[in-house]
Amino acid sequence: MKISQEMRTQLESMNKNEQQKRVNNQRFDSLVKAESTQLKQAELQKLMSELTAQGERIARFRSFKDLAAYKRMVKRFVKEAVNFGLGLKKSHSFLMDGDNRRLTIVKEIDEKLVELSEAVLDQEKNSIEILDVIGEIKGLLINLYT
Repeated sequence: MKISQEMRTQLESMNKNEQQKRVNNQRFDSLVKAESTQLKQAELQKLMSELTAQGERIARFRSFKDLAAYKRMVKRFVKEAVNFGLGLKKSHSFLMDGDNRRLTIVKEIDEKLVELSEAVLDQEKNSIEILDVIGEIKGLLINLYT
């Protein structure tokens, strides 16, 4: 049995259409990924600016309400950054005795939040020390998403 020319062209055109659909789907997929990445980065930038403003509020007023709001904002930022796929950045440091120690940025952020809480509780500390701790937390958060 011989395949007619018409049948061959129909098969070829169907194959070309399928290939073109795959290419269009890939373009759309990459476009959606790029846009979602851009939106997520913008959201993280917005959260960082809100964190900065809240940190300044803590330094000025030293209230527990502001401190609690700041802690919630930091936890939200970390959650968003980790959910976005940035993951936990881990670094290795070698001590003099040869031990290998893993440091996690999120753990450091938690430690700095505890330090900030203690600084706000201690009314003797001045605003510069509180701003210093807030600056360290901000730096760790920037390290998390860059």
